[in-house]
Amino acid sequence: MMKYTKALYDQIIENNPVLKRSLGICSALAVTNLMVNAFVMSLGVIFVSALSGLTVSLIRKYTDRHIRILFQMMVIASYVILVDICLKFYVPEISKALGPYVGLIITNCIIMGRCESFAQLNPPAISFVDGIAAGLGYSAVLMVIAFFRELLGFGSLFGIHVLGDWWRNWGTMSIPAGAFFMIGILVWIATDYNMHHTGRRVVK
Repeated sequence: MMKYTKALYDQIIENNPVLKRSLGICSALAVTNLMVNAFVMSLGVIFVSALSGLTVSLIRKYTDRHIRILFQMMVIASYVILVDICLKFYVPEISKALGPYVGLIITNCIIMGRCESFAQLNPPAISFVDGIAAGLGYSAVLMVIAFFRELLGFGSLFGIHVLGDWWRNWGTMSIPAGAFFMIGILVWIATDYNMHHTGRRVVK
């Protein structure tokens, strides 16, 4: 049980793929203007990451090392296509809003990295949990960014207006510059926490 808890903690907090390694930044900039967009993208990434890790792990012993990267990309692409089809069928408006970024989950370095560095070397169960953890770590950052961008940029959350008429929307937050601003703040907080947590804070 401890190894599953460690996998979750590692990917969500200790080594968050977005904050610690700047992975998945493009989609973080593109789909976080509204919380509903970020939420749907997060679900898609968690689904693809978890099932890709599970699939790669299940047949890792039968995959020739010369074609394993190609195979991993095919596995990821298959799940992304499934997500894309479901979104277009059930939530076409959100699918249209997300545009090409759903398809670009295929190129998300977080998913590819976990398949190659973890699922390829570990049993299916822990690989599945690791995939979920990596997706949750990515999703946590997206949702925090989207929360502030939508609230400050539009005065709403999940499309529901929560700020009064007195609020003047901060237009910068509704464009990619707002996402850069939020990512910068979150990286600063994560770095400060890491320095404090590991005892590496510089004392003047």
